[in-house]
Amino acid sequence: MKKNVFLIALAAGLIMTSCASKKDLVNCQTENKSLTENLQAAKEDLAGKNARITSLEDQLKAQQRALAESKKAYQALQASLDKSLTNASQNNISIEKLVDQINESNQYIRHLVEVKSKSDSLNMVLTNNLTRSLSKEELKEVDVQVLKGVVYISLADNMLYKSGSYEINDRAAETLSKIAKIIKDYKDYDVLIEGNTDNVPISRENIRNNWDLSCLRASSVVQVLQNQYGVDPKRLTAGGRGEYNPLQPNTTEVGKQRNRRTQIIITPKLDEFMELIGEAPETGK
Repeated sequence: MKKNVFLIALAAGLIMTSCASKKDLVNCQTENKSLTENLQAAKEDLAGKNARITSLEDQLKAQQRALAESKKAYQALQASLDKSLTNASQNNISIEKLVDQINESNQYIRHLVEVKSKSDSLNMVLTNNLTRSLSKEELKEVDVQVLKGVVYISLADNMLYKSGSYEINDRAAETLSKIAKIIKDYKDYDVLIEGNTDNVPISRENIRNNWDLSCLRASSVVQVLQNQYGVDPKRLTAGGRGEYNPLQPNTTEVGKQRNRRTQIIITPKLDEFMELIGEAPETGK
């Protein structure tokens, strides 16, 4: 009886021991799995940090290279500045002198602008005075324009001359007298009388061609302005351009009529502009 009880107790102890060992094994396996997962996460985190360190090291190297290039550029600029300052010193160029030169140039430019404005204003007044002095009938045959600071008075040949001739007709006297008065009022202007013809050949005694005709017509106007209306001959120039300065093609009668004209060109005196050029400030060397 006692022997049976002992055997039963021994079996129960073995069973309990077996159960305890199995539980510990499961716990160990669970803990091992957790540790393995933690190790893997730690490895991945370490790899990420190593990659970040590598990236930062690359950025640091790039910034160091950029800094080195900046220092090199700075040194080049400093050398250039030093060279410029040395050259400036060697050439005795001072800021004050440069400012003086700029001021002189500005004064000269302002003077030119004032002269140009004065010339434009005088031309406008001259043109207005001339057009107001001419009658409506005269304005039909007289064209007055201002182009690039020059006053052009264009007169038709049938108004000024006898047909096919360079002699001034009586009809032109009143118009030329009005133009002469304007010319005399503006003493600071020179006057060029320019003859123009169409391309129809002319053959008359003492007139070889259209060159001759245009020059003779211009000369006739000049002599009328001088001899009859008292314009200073020193201000007058006579010239002819023949058929080589047409306003329109010579293919129609209207075109030929437009081309047969005499222009009275009123310009500021050339010597005054040459004096202005001579007054230009010298640039520093």
